[in-house]
Amino acid sequence: MSRPFRFAVQSYFAESADAWRDGARQTEDLGYSALHLADHILGPGPALEATNHPLQNLAAVPAMAVAAEATTSLRIGCRVFCIDYRPAAVLAKETATLDFLSGGRLEIGLGAGWMKGEYDAAGIAMDAIGTRIDRLEETVGLLKAHMQKGELAVAGDHVNVQGYEGAPQPVQQPHPPIMIGGGSRRVLSLAAREADIVSINLNNRAGIIGPDGVSTSTAEATQQKVGWIRDAAGSRIDDIELEIGIYFAFIGSGTEKMAERMGAGLGLDAAAMAAHPHGLFGDIDAICDELQRRRELYGLSYITVGADVRDAFAPVVARLAGT
Repeated sequence: MSRPFRFAVQSYFAESADAWRDGARQTEDLGYSALHLADHILGPGPALEATNHPLQNLAAVPAMAVAAEATTSLRIGCRVFCIDYRPAAVLAKETATLDFLSGGRLEIGLGAGWMKGEYDAAGIAMDAIGTRIDRLEETVGLLKAHMQKGELAVAGDHVNVQGYEGAPQPVQQPHPPIMIGGGSRRVLSLAAREADIVSINLNNRAGIIGPDGVSTSTAEATQQKVGWIRDAAGSRIDDIELEIGIYFAFIGSGTEKMAERMGAGLGLDAAAMAAHPHGLFGDIDAICDELQRRRELYGLSYITVGADVRDAFAPVVARLAGT
């Protein structure tokens, strides 16, 4: 049986504090389930330009707290926290506090980190991917332990926390929903074993946004990723929500040409671009049909769109959310 659709907005930027609060309220009023940020540090400059990533001017944790305060039911999240940007014990404390103060509206997104230029520019050591995934797994273990009663005693190769109890206790028990995102087999397998929400993402092995990541996330590649998740999840597959970000959304008439042009720039033909699981092209009816097809094919029921298309996409939310 398919999970009901739910929808989120991911935002990187706000012109002012009032604009951020208003944007959160509007997102809630439009029927979206959640408002996500990413977890990026860099301001404008050559380091950011080299990554091809959009500017994020807001730090995730305080922006999430303000969004929660400005709304009543909207869930808040980070898609996703980079586990190398803060000690695991600090992340556990901050996320437990966010859930406590928001009345149980937090989703904890976690990732192994990928944007090499950001690591370099911020002076953060970037270990090999295997080491980063090991650290991610140990961080998940600490978060789960921190949010239960009892003295912490977590001893690993990367995360060592002991001698105190986690506080505050979150409202959501046994812990807020954990989302783990990535595009490699190992990260998605970890997510399938440990997460409540698996975020199927580009494989950002190149360390920048570009054709390589897009080419590793085609319809065929996404089908393979879902297979990895199913294999690793085993009997818990029905308890997992599958999420995906829509990075190429063009809503309206005449979008077939847009798919053709965009595909040409990324090394894909128009059909492959139109079917790309991280893209949506067409009018509202076509997009609704396509999302239902993808849910049937891949199991994708949690859809995140960018703030730039939030309003244009709202009729899809009105039609499909909860169905």
